[in-house]
Amino acid sequence: MPEVTVEMTPTRELSDLRQGGVIRQDQLVIEDAWQIVRLDEEGNLPSFEQPALVPLTHWLESVTAGTAHEQLAPWLPSDTELTSELGEALSGTPLLAIDFPGFNDGRGYTIARLLRERYDYRGEIRAIGDVLVDQLYYMARCGFNAFHLRDDQYVEDAMYALSSFSVSYQTSVDQKTPLFARRG
Repeated sequence: MPEVTVEMTPTRELSDLRQGGVIRQDQLVIEDAWQIVRLDEEGNLPSFEQPALVPLTHWLESVTAGTAHEQLAPWLPSDTELTSELGEALSGTPLLAIDFPGFNDGRGYTIARLLRERYDYRGEIRAIGDVLVDQLYYMARCGFNAFHLRDDQYVEDAMYALSSFSVSYQTSVDQKTPLFARRG
């Protein structure tokens, strides 16, 4: 069998690309001041600077204690049971995040869609955790409008992924009418 040589030609300079970061669905890269605070190994909340995205349980405690403010926003774990009481409590916050502990955990998609459709949430829903570029289009269709990319993901690839499809067949949060009904 003849030997085959393949030359790889880079399509772009890696030094020109920005890794990680937060982008919005409208493809604006935002300088993000929000710190994502996670529990330490003992299950305690470490000290943190504000503004901060804190675990839902801590945020609910601050709401109950009357210490919640605009520099504190909740992040929801993927196993959050979205009750009507919780949906109502979250409706007043302009920002919340949904955590993806692994790329194969799709429960966050359902949480985002329920927040948008059932509880009429109008604020920013940010995907955090194991967020990959190839998931962004589908996340946006479910109601996410901001994405905190994993550090090994490129912002330019993410912006391309958000605009790579121009037509969708099914209904979703971002398109209420199916394709067959849009054709005239």
